[in-house]
Amino acid sequence: MQNTRLNNLFDAIARQLNQWFFNPWRRLSLLIISFLFGFFLGSAISTSAGQRAELDIYVAALLVFLTEISSRIFYARPFLARRALWVESLNFLKVGFIYSLFLEAFKLGS
Repeated sequence: MQNTRLNNLFDAIARQLNQWFFNPWRRLSLLIISFLFGFFLGSAISTSAGQRAELDIYVAALLVFLTEISSRIFYARPFLARRALWVESLNFLKVGFIYSLFLEAFKLGS
């Protein structure tokens, strides 16, 4: 890329965010927020897809595909590359999403 002012600005912002998230408590809080957002997404998608009862199979196939893609992104990397913040956040989002779907299934089963 060319060394423009806009490119330098984006590089400086990315560097500052990386240093800001280097703090373990901030990193942990971001991962917890990712987990809770995944939980919210799972609850919202399962209730809204269940309302119409026409697209259940297609939505389920799409959700399985997306969770498998995120698993592939996380587990295809070496161990140290898994420590990247966006990869860990994506994995926590996936875990929260799957946990939410399990809880929804238990609610429907009881």
